Amino acid sequence: MDSYIVSDELQQHLHETGGEHGHDEEGSKMFGFIVFLLSESVIFLSFFAGYIIYKTTTPNWLPAGVEGLEIKEPAINTVILVASSFVIYLAERALQRHNLWGFRLFLLATMAMGSYFLLGQAIEWSHLAFGFTAGTFGGMFYLLTGFHGLHVFTGILLQLIILVRSFIPGNYETGHFGVNATSLFWHFVDVIWIVLFILIYIWQ
Repeated sequence: MDSYIVSDELQQHLHETGGEHGHDEEGSKMFGFIVFLLSESVIFLSFFAGYIIYKTTTPNWLPAGVEGLEIKEPAINTVILVASSFVIYLAERALQRHNLWGFRLFLLATMAMGSYFLLGQAIEWSHLAFGFTAGTFGGMFYLLTGFHGLHVFTGILLQLIILVRSFIPGNYETGHFGVNATSLFWHFVDVIWIVLFILIYIWQ
């Protein structure tokens, strides 16, 4: 009888120790991911600074024959992308409550909203009257929106990965690092776009 009690206590201790180790490992991974996002922020900030400097110092900033950018459709795309941050937050909350189907549905909705944003950006590009080589503005516009679009596409791929992993039995019982990191990346992408929208479309 005593040996069984000792064995149960030992197993419980090992389980608790393993759980603490798992939390520490997840914390370390998340710290590393935040450092990665900070490095990405530096890249975007350098682009923002370059855009502001060029805009305020370049005569004839817009390409010849272009008076400004259409703002209605980009504004709609912006609302959809920003709203998707709230939707992926709901997906996180559903997973925390062990509601896998709710997690999957909210995640699919987030992916659909991100895809809609990319489609809207592609349509906008196809109707623009200037190209990448149309002066400094043309180069900066396609560089900034294209680089951000690449991040949106990456975020959708990450969401697809965590969606597929949700069908692996017990995959998210030991931790949610992948989900939390993907959600944080998506929020980062949305914040970056808000700044871009203000610089490119509002400040014309």
